[in-house]
Amino acid sequence: MVLVLKKGASKKEIDAIEKALYKEKALGGFNAKKYNGTLKFKGDALTIQEKLRDEWERDTR
Repeated sequence: MVLVLKKGASKKEIDAIEKALYKEKALGGFNAKKYNGTLKFKGDALTIQEKLRDEWERDTR
């Protein structure tokens, strides 16, 4: 869908475009909020992040 908002549009036109944008709901999709906070791991998150970033620097030969 393409919606065009022209310069100088009235408040009424802007509201109509917003209504059209939010009317459509994503089909299917993935509910990420369902898994919010469910990842359990031992260790410090910063240490894990540094280790993952270090993989790019390590020589794998």
